[in-house]
Order: sequence, then C-alpha cells, then structure tokens
Amino acid sequence: MARRMILAAGSAEREHGCIARGPIGCRSGFTEGMRRCEASLLQWFMLTTRVSRARARDVPRETGKKVIAQNRKARHDYSIDDVYEAGIQLTGTEVKSLRAGRATITDGYGFFDGTELWLKGVHIPEYDLGTWTNHEPRRPRKLLLHKEEIRRIAGKVKDTGITLVPLSLYFKDGFAKVELAVARGRKSHDKRQAIAEREAKREAQRAIGRRDKGIE
Repeated sequence: MARRMILAAGSAEREHGCIARGPIGCRSGFTEGMRRCEASLLQWFMLTTRVSRARARDVPRETGKKVIAQNRKARHDYSIDDVYEAGIQLTGTEVKSLRAGRATITDGYGFFDGTELWLKGVHIPEYDLGTWTNHEPRRPRKLLLHKEEIRRIAGKVKDTGITLVPLSLYFKDGFAKVELAVARGRKSHDKRQAIAEREAKREAQRAIGRRDKGIE
C-alpha cells in the first residue's frame, strides 16, 4: 500500500514537470499526486471490500447441531425441573478450541451476578495455535437469554435446593449454545430409585424387543 502511494505521488509530480524538493521545490505536483493517491487508495479499499463480501456469501453457512460436550452425570445426580437453551459469550480462541471438540462441562454451574446469568466451572482448553491472546480455560462466561427467561430462572433459583447445571455444550447453526437445566439435587435413596426405574424401563424395552422377534 505504501509503495502504491509513493508511485502515485511520483507519477503525478512527473506529469506536472517537477519533482518535490522540500519546502522550496514545486509543491503543486506533490499535492496533486497525493490527491490522486488518496483516490486510488479509496478505489482499492472499495474493491477489496466488495471481494471480501462476495467471498463471505460464497462460504456455506454451517447448519445443524454439533455436540461438543455432555454432562451425563447430571441426570443421575439431579432431578431436572426445566431446561433452557442459552447462548454463550466466547472469545475467538475459545470458539476455535470448541470447534476442535475440546471442552468439559461436568464441574460447571450457573449463577447470577445482579441481573446477568453466568456459567462457571466449564473447562475450555487453550487453543493450541493461540498466542498471548489465549483465554483462561475456566473463566466465567456470560450466558445469553431473553429477559423473560432470565426472570423465570431467577424466580426458581430462590427456592432451596435449586441448582443451574449445564447438560450439554454444542454448536447450533454455527452458534455456540448451552443446554442449561434448573435442577434439584437428589438424595442417595432418590438416586437408587432413579437407577431402579431406569433399569426397569430398559428391561421392559428389551422384553418388547424379544417378543417382537418371536424369541418369547
């Protein structure tokens, strides 16, 4: 870019029959050259902007859902009352690390800071090719929901024993999302009952499968 500026200015000066020689030299040619240089730079900027936009349109947009991490333990340790889908504020290196499929949400939980909802304890490793701009792996990250959803969650959190637990972290149509559960901690006997119910349900499904195959 600097070379184009110099060449444009020099070309305009030669057309005026003089070369800028400091304060005493011909200034009109130099001024005209700079004007032409500015016009050339503006045209170049507009051209590159159009090319960049055209390339952006040509890139296919990511669609569908790609799960990055799941908290399978949460459904065993908690009774899920409600589930919300929230956006999450991420840095560039965090997005790149997630696209590489690297994250752990087992120790994550949601909390309120004033009227804002945040996610803490989720581990997103540093990006391998990151520099000094790399992120802190376990830093708190802001969750993005509608105001009405935040009000509903805030009302439920006031109840004793309520915890906000991330169930999964995924990309949906190219955007990072968190499946956040409003959950109640289970006691030991509740966990045993949940396991028994789950096993009974699986056994019933297996029995139906055997019957359909004519085994029984």
